[in-house]
Amino acid sequence: MPVPSTGQIRAAVRQALDEDLAAGDVTTAALFPRPIPARGTVTAHQPLVLAGTALAREVFRAVDPRVRVVRGLTDGTSVKSGQAVLTVLGDARSLLMAERVALNFLQHLSGIATLTRQFCQAVRGSHATILETRKTVPGLRALQKWAVTLGGGQNHRYSLGDGILIKDNHLLLLQRRRIGIAQACLLARKNAPPGLPVTVEAQTLSQVRDALKGTPDVILLDNMSPALVRKAVSLIHGRALVEVSGGITLRNVRAMSAAGADRISIGALTHSAPAANLSMDILPLVRSRAPRQRGR
Repeated sequence: MPVPSTGQIRAAVRQALDEDLAAGDVTTAALFPRPIPARGTVTAHQPLVLAGTALAREVFRAVDPRVRVVRGLTDGTSVKSGQAVLTVLGDARSLLMAERVALNFLQHLSGIATLTRQFCQAVRGSHATILETRKTVPGLRALQKWAVTLGGGQNHRYSLGDGILIKDNHLLLLQRRRIGIAQACLLARKNAPPGLPVTVEAQTLSQVRDALKGTPDVILLDNMSPALVRKAVSLIHGRALVEVSGGITLRNVRAMSAAGADRISIGALTHSAPAANLSMDILPLVRSRAPRQRGR
């Protein structure tokens, strides 16, 4: 998954600002009739992997092109608690209008990147890779998948057109036509656009044996224990890549990698990552006065 394009970033920011500023900022307008030169500083309050600064910068630009970013860490940076990640200068009224939307992007995306980093660290030293799934917030998929890569993970399918994935509901529907797992794999490879990888889901060792007859590229072991994954890996014996998914947590992911999984896909990376703890302080700029000349 490439870095989101300028168009994708601007579209996401515009939609977010339309939600938040549709009727303007009545509080700020009521309290501050004139410009107030100010400095805004975004600070991390936990160790995290930073993600979303590209969007935060665009938020400030879209609200007020005169706002200047005078200091900013790059996306993907490992940040310590208490560290400033972004500093902007401009009219305090503009900073107040942009504050929440900028923080929403930073907190959400940094949360995804940070959780991904934790999973990647948990399997360090194994050959397993960490992937997300399509369980993303509608409209934010490109941003969320980008955040996963910033945390060290890899991207799964971006859309339904990126690869064949035969899941339990496909197999249940095919049973009415007396088509089993092996035949489903062969049928998909025959009828789908050439070159697409074929993945098939298996929940039991019996299904793994049947799947192997269809020569899939990947066998997805769904909701299996590490012990059962180990048996399945032995059964597959390199004839297909092994992916595990379902119920993966930081407590058991190491065991899954040790059982021989090549890929571990985790929906929680995008649908359940806790928001990272960041805040923004806005302070007026104090202008120094020239010293008064004493009369002689």
